[in-house]
Amino acid sequence: MKVSSILTTKRQEIITISPEQTLKEAAVLLAQHKIGALVVVNTANKPVGILSERDIVREFGQNRGAAERLVQDAMTTNIITGLPDDDLMSVAHTMIEKRFRHLPIVVDEKLAGIISIGDVLKAQRDLYRGERNTLETQILAD
Repeated sequence: MKVSSILTTKRQEIITISPEQTLKEAAVLLAQHKIGALVVVNTANKPVGILSERDIVREFGQNRGAAERLVQDAMTTNIITGLPDDDLMSVAHTMIEKRFRHLPIVVDEKLAGIISIGDVLKAQRDLYRGERNTLETQILAD
């Protein structure tokens, strides 16, 4: 199974933020869209970072006036990205090993989507259910 199979089931709108926006604006977007991370993109829609709810909590816990700090001051810049043709099991392994929950997906260096570890687990669950149902049908037919 490929990452592209998850992208086709997700909404088309990708919620992003620019590095120059404030953490308050980021928090509003996260709450408004009920999501856990924002991909930070430049004007060419190229990912330059990711900002998670954990990043925001850390900033608010450590810095007075965090609401007015810029996204670029709190975002993770050394991000790992994926491709639509990446194998889902490989992606799951990387996300678990590197301990991150959101993976931006790029095509020609431009943002094409984002998947979460929850998306990956649901896709794997559905795949295993389908395989189980097929096996049960075959066993009962014999």
